[in-house]
Amino acid sequence: MIYSLYKTLQIDAYYSVNSIIYSLKNNIIFKNIIGDNAYKSKVIKRIVGILGSILSFSRALLFKLIYFFVVAEICKKAFGNNFINSFYHVYFFLTILGLFINNKLLTTSKKKYFSIILFQMDGNKFLRANFVWNIITLIVFNSISLLIIGAYYNIALDALIILLLLSIGCRIAGEALNIMFFRIYRYVWYSNMKLYYPIFLVLFACCFLPFIGYVISPNIITFISICLLIISIFGIIYIFRIDDFKLIYKTLNQMSDVMNTKEENSYYRQSLVNMKDKDKIINDKLIENKSGYDLFNTIFFERHKEILFRSARNISVIIFAIYIAFIVMLNNNMVTEEAVSDFLLLKLSWFVLIMYFINRGAVVTQAMFFNCDHAMLTYNFYREPDTIIGLFKRRLLNVIRVNLIPAFVIGIGNCLLLYITNTNSNLIVYLTSFLFIICLSIFFSVHYLVIYYLLQPYNKNMQIKKVSYSIVSFLTYFISFEMSHLIFNSLLLSILGIVFVILYIVIALLLVRRIAPRTFRLY
Repeated sequence: MIYSLYKTLQIDAYYSVNSIIYSLKNNIIFKNIIGDNAYKSKVIKRIVGILGSILSFSRALLFKLIYFFVVAEICKKAFGNNFINSFYHVYFFLTILGLFINNKLLTTSKKKYFSIILFQMDGNKFLRANFVWNIITLIVFNSISLLIIGAYYNIALDALIILLLLSIGCRIAGEALNIMFFRIYRYVWYSNMKLYYPIFLVLFACCFLPFIGYVISPNIITFISICLLIISIFGIIYIFRIDDFKLIYKTLNQMSDVMNTKEENSYYRQSLVNMKDKDKIINDKLIENKSGYDLFNTIFFERHKEILFRSARNISVIIFAIYIAFIVMLNNNMVTEEAVSDFLLLKLSWFVLIMYFINRGAVVTQAMFFNCDHAMLTYNFYREPDTIIGLFKRRLLNVIRVNLIPAFVIGIGNCLLLYITNTNSNLIVYLTSFLFIICLSIFFSVHYLVIYYLLQPYNKNMQIKKVSYSIVSFLTYFISFEMSHLIFNSLLLSILGIVFVILYIVIALLLVRRIAPRTFRLY
């Protein structure tokens, strides 16, 4: 196994070094300096390898630290006096969530393809080596990150050890259960959206329980961590007894999954927008009175309505269940009623971040590009100003329709909770609170469509290549995150939000008309 681990790391290192040299050769600055001989030079390869390893380690550690700091800062700003317990609580549920969605052994990668298929490495030995390496890196990065977080926020060392053990137990148990699930049902569980969304949203919603006074006790977290470690022992035994990993790998991975794209997850992104045969059949009554771009847009959205509305419906059902659970918990519980009332009246800004996460604008724009614009942008008439603004307006109405489904559930749910917890609120508070959620939904619908038209990030190979799009996407998240911490009177916040969204829509239409004809093109 040690030899297999050495060989897999060596293959990964060689591939990374050659990829870096290739990227430098095609860079405008270095292409005249670095020639084809760079692939033969041991000195250059050694230097690139060392620098690449340092950068790879630093990047992985940085991302882990950012994750921990974001969780800690949210807990500190949101829960203040109860920071330590709330941090344990949120970390616990996010780690349990990782048990279901953060499994690495059955993911697609070039390293696996090279090692198992091209170089005919023993698949079972590769699995064990890869598993051990993943656990080692988890222990190293989580230990460093938790120690830094503990020192910064003055968290006890014994608590940090329990959190580390929880992470290890969840990772091992999750990997074993995921493989076991695949061997029984022939697919990984996070590819089943009916299973994925309920698990994700329920566990993610549990992170917000401290808002209403519910926090998992550190003793319970310690007990569950010990249980998971015991389960993980059986998980290690199960993984080390697997004798058909090569067959599992061949079932999971096709060469096209890893070799036909520079981004390993682009096939996964494209699978989000693939149509089923039944979606291609359109009711004639829906298009009989339409013509031109109105007809074109109607055909597109009718063919993709299952893709566009599926996740919105699923999210709405789960949100509805969460509100029902809250209403049940509020029954004759004065402390919880007061906490919910204060949250809805003073911390309504948290819904900026919530609406950011549930908005389906990114998936909709991917569907537009992969299944329509990718082909149509090759024609000049498709980039004319009148065509662009006409399609933009029609698409915007459809995107808003998709996102309004969960928004209505949240808006009505907030009004019900406010009515139960604060009977003194007047009609204007209910109305503005509801409209605030609706306006947030409309804002994110407009925003994602606007940045798609103004920054069109995809190239002809359907890869996101524009750095500006990634920067704007990050800034959208960052501003949403910062906005969520504002403590504002809900009435004033709702009025300001409504005015802002109206102005944003007007400005967006003007920008699309003026700029999109130059930017909405294929690269």
